[in-house]
Amino acid sequence: MSNEIYKSSESVFRELLDEIAKVIVGQQEAVEQMLIGILCNSHVLVESNPGLAKTLTISTISEALDLKFKRIQCTPDLMPSDITGTYIIEEVNGKKEYVFEPGPIFANIVLADEINRASPKTQSAMLEAMQEKQVTLGNTTYPLDKPFFILATQNPIEMEGTYPLPEAQLDRFLLKILMDYPTFDDENEIVYRYTRNVVPTVDKVISKNELLQLQKLTRDVPIADDIKTRAIKIVTGTRIKGEHIEYGASPRASIGLILAAKARALMNGRNYVSKEDIDVMAYPVLRHRIILTFESERKGMTSDQVISDILKNVK
Repeated sequence: MSNEIYKSSESVFRELLDEIAKVIVGQQEAVEQMLIGILCNSHVLVESNPGLAKTLTISTISEALDLKFKRIQCTPDLMPSDITGTYIIEEVNGKKEYVFEPGPIFANIVLADEINRASPKTQSAMLEAMQEKQVTLGNTTYPLDKPFFILATQNPIEMEGTYPLPEAQLDRFLLKILMDYPTFDDENEIVYRYTRNVVPTVDKVISKNELLQLQKLTRDVPIADDIKTRAIKIVTGTRIKGEHIEYGASPRASIGLILAAKARALMNGRNYVSKEDIDVMAYPVLRHRIILTFESERKGMTSDQVISDILKNVK
């Protein structure tokens, strides 16, 4: 495939990032990683303290991509039918019939806000949608519109009354993105923008069909055998039980790491995957897929520190 196609895709993403930056100040790495998750046709988990624009960022991305957006505010009393939809009785031609009323899961981008506040039963209602891109109620299966993404958020504090996501569901998220506090200059700009009467807005940059084409192009990005070998060695390195890791990542992580690296290369206008792509994407791909030992957690180690050690040791 010609290099011009990759260069033109880079200009599209630059325009997209510039448009999103009209509303979102800073957080460029988090925004880029969310777009990488979308390019890979996968789901993303975003974690940060309250008030760091997780929800605003996700809704802004959906506006710039011209996709149907729905938000689910997860609470302990949320029921599975509140997500998937339910049958209601309607009168049709003088007869009462059951008619399916679709839930908010029937959108292109679904924001599951504070997903860890939903009960395990409700969390599991998303599993089929995440993996199979469909919803089954009774004997009927309803396909979801393409593209389909779940971008879920959770706060690392306020853990009382929450239900941690089980490992099987965490593994369905391609990336776990951490959003940090803005710099002083960024916060100064945030205060300036959002204390005026003019509310920042974004324009549509990429249509739904263009996004589907970019998803196909992502999978076509070539990757050299030595780079692919490095990616697999990084993932298998998490399975070596030692003083830090109790359980490692599944083969789904190897697939995800290579796909995410391809998407990052495409966003940067390259027709090849670099070692840097693999190393940068190893953190969001693996940080939620490895379980640290009790001793490591007691010492205050983080998954990112363990991943950093693995990257140094892989030749």
